[in-house]
Amino acid sequence: MIEITNLNKSFGKHVVLSNINLTIPDGKIIGLVGINGAGKSTLLRTLTSVYKADSGSIIIDGKEAYDNIDVKKEIFFLPDDPFYSMNTSPLDLMKLYMNYYEFNKDKYIENLAYFKIPMNKKLNVFSKGMRRQVFISLAFAIKPKYLVLDEAFDGLDPLARLKFKREIIDLVSDNCTTVIISSHSLRELEDICDVFAILDKNHIVSSGNLTDELEKIHKYQVAFKDNIDIDKLPKIYKSISKEGRVYKIISNLTLDEFSENIQSYNPILIDELPIDFEEMFNSIVTEGGYLR
Repeated sequence: MIEITNLNKSFGKHVVLSNINLTIPDGKIIGLVGINGAGKSTLLRTLTSVYKADSGSIIIDGKEAYDNIDVKKEIFFLPDDPFYSMNTSPLDLMKLYMNYYEFNKDKYIENLAYFKIPMNKKLNVFSKGMRRQVFISLAFAIKPKYLVLDEAFDGLDPLARLKFKREIIDLVSDNCTTVIISSHSLRELEDICDVFAILDKNHIVSSGNLTDELEKIHKYQVAFKDNIDIDKLPKIYKSISKEGRVYKIISNLTLDEFSENIQSYNPILIDELPIDFEEMFNSIVTEGGYLR
């Protein structure tokens, strides 16, 4: 289990993480999301000891994580743009990582073959997506206890994304790996994540079981008999948008509660629609806002 408590990280006067508190249970897939600059990469780099926190603590399996060799052996971190030298090949990477981790050579070769990646060619001639596939193949060959992925789906085509998600699910199921994924592809995360955390303005503003939280938020499609001044509607929504005369409103209220609150505005249509992770995220980071 990972326990992050009162974590703070700044670069000079620029505060990136402020009082971060988050518990990540074992054997779960957690989606870490936020707008650009929210601090996702910094949190992952601090979690994996690339950066040292200014204050607070990160405890992994009861041990202080920073610069702890025993903890590092349990973690594989794949950053958005991993380092490699100009002459490195997939074969060279395999030889390197076999020195630090228990390594399933057959699994690595199998995944590279699936992605049609040659073992002996240099990584610098590959596309970004191909390089991503090489490092993802490394991760699945290592089978770490903690797999940390920054912008996991970046550069992957649809078939590679599908393969990637299946491999992650198998890794968690077979190895009880905890997977932490940062991504802007919220629809991809919704397919596989058990839990989530949203970073906004240097803080964790929402976290929990994804299914449970989606059930707490409702999306309504509403049309009114007369034109409505949106600013005069009761503040019963997390976010609101308008297309023609139809409003899309996201609210914590149930259908009965919502209907009761807007009856005086003469609605001619109130439909409840399914809500997805991306819409939930948008409603949280723009809470109370009008999405034009």
